[in-house]
Amino acid sequence: MPSAHSLPVLDLSEADDPALRASFLERLHAAARDSGFLHLTGHGVTTAETARILELTRAFFALPEADRLAVSNLNSPHFRGYTRIGHELTGGASDWRDQLDVGAERPARTPEPGDPAYLWLEGPNQWPAALPELRTAVLEWQTRLAAVAHRLLRELLASIGAPPDFFDAAFADRPHLHTKLIRYPGSAPTGADQGVGAHKDYGFLTLLLQDAVGGLQVVRDGAFVDVPPLPGAFVVNLGELLEIATEGYLTATDHRVVSPRGSVERYSVPFFYNPRLDAVVETVPGDYLRSAPGIAHDARNPLHAQYGRNELKGWVRAHPRVARRWHPELLAA
Repeated sequence: MPSAHSLPVLDLSEADDPALRASFLERLHAAARDSGFLHLTGHGVTTAETARILELTRAFFALPEADRLAVSNLNSPHFRGYTRIGHELTGGASDWRDQLDVGAERPARTPEPGDPAYLWLEGPNQWPAALPELRTAVLEWQTRLAAVAHRLLRELLASIGAPPDFFDAAFADRPHLHTKLIRYPGSAPTGADQGVGAHKDYGFLTLLLQDAVGGLQVVRDGAFVDVPPLPGAFVVNLGELLEIATEGYLTATDHRVVSPRGSVERYSVPFFYNPRLDAVVETVPGDYLRSAPGIAHDARNPLHAQYGRNELKGWVRAHPRVARRWHPELLAA
């Protein structure tokens, strides 16, 4: 059961009930404004679907290392594929986890002179030959969760008194979908507990599926508190682009994962819902703006209104080995 520090729990199906809709929107508004995190139930994704994606996640990490390294992200100028334990950075420090990064399955794009560098972020995925069923399952999962995230985004806009369809055009063509399959393999030999360091997501919405092993922590009232897994629920959090779009009224919140102790392994599958790369985030209209504090600028983490620039910033910081191999000019910049 959730602890005293658990997140608000919202049932998305209540948005369809005329008797419950107003209360649902009020609670959604409060959760998005006050913490930027919530548990989402009533989303329509079945227990069988979540069990299957977690089963395949465990199966991928159970493959021999040679099979995982065959799809290393060092092979991909698009930052797709497998990242070895400790090779992703957050805040300049190594995260004690390994992962498979999957995006929308599209042909490679090589930017022409004068084109924005973020076009490199579109391209094909890498799939392990030893687990052929993974490709279909993950791409279907992305489509499934994109529909849930789109519905939630529209309800979120409605909850703050904004036009629910304000972002529809930005997501209508070539949305930038992204799924991670992640393993936290227990304690690091150094004793450091950084499964993934404190960070904010740099897109719009994240829907996280986690197993029964805890470790996720969120900043509340200036301190990190545990977010115990809630069966049947996704953990939802807002990204930096929604902070930009609402002039700081909705805030992306720092969160992290503390490594499980000993030899216990933790598995999770975050899904990131984001618009097409060239989408420029405009301010969402609404009376809420009278209470918007403005964007809090951080010199260590510049925010860009064009989604592709914000996304590329994150990839280059997190995966300098990939950037060094394929895009050294981005590291210099």
